Amino acid sequence: MNNHIVKSYDAEFQELDRMTAHMGGLAEKLLADAFAALERRDPNLAAAAVASDKAIDNLEAQVQERAILMIAKRQPLANDLRHIMTVLKIAGDLERIGDLAKNIAKRALAVSGEAHPKTLMNGLRHMSELAMRQLKDALDSLSTRDAAKAREVWHSDAGLDALYNSVFRELLTYMMEDPRNIGLCTHLLFGAKNIERIGDHTTNIAENVLYLVEGVAMTDERPKGDDTSSMVLAARPA
Repeated sequence: MNNHIVKSYDAEFQELDRMTAHMGGLAEKLLADAFAALERRDPNLAAAAVASDKAIDNLEAQVQERAILMIAKRQPLANDLRHIMTVLKIAGDLERIGDLAKNIAKRALAVSGEAHPKTLMNGLRHMSELAMRQLKDALDSLSTRDAAKAREVWHSDAGLDALYNSVFRELLTYMMEDPRNIGLCTHLLFGAKNIERIGDHTTNIAENVLYLVEGVAMTDERPKGDDTSSMVLAARPA
């Protein structure tokens, strides 16, 4: 961040960044708690995770209000305007990550009374661990303005897609083997999809960090690997 003659202007940017970092920390914790609740079938932890999403929503509203005031009062140009607009976009992605993590916690509430094999959670656990690592790295790249780390996050999303494909295939097979598994596996499938979508929003954050640091929007096609639509069509009876 460039230093300004008016020190209060610098302080406003620092507060904007602090609030965004706080949003990121809350989103990380919500995701970790939501998956832990799903894995342990813990309704109390799930309910607490659902409730904690409100704090992320409130912070996004505060970031938006502060950004609008800065634009109206300072009339920023060039790098300053890019900084503000990028933070707004990142705050929006963090709010969506919070919503998706909350949805995982709701799935945990729905299956809290059902037993399921521990092996069934292995793939979901790997997805969750990768998504949390990507989110942490994306937030670190934002705080340090590290374009190289942001680019690593951007490229790593294909790995999360590949894991999602594997989990989708495993759960689909489990449902086809025994129709009694359909209810549980459907909730787990939605949980897996929510994690995959969190990866997409984390990739958005990485793209915005690159734009903030380098001043050029990414035009490369994202490295996607989600082929679950074709798997669904192949699984349909003729």
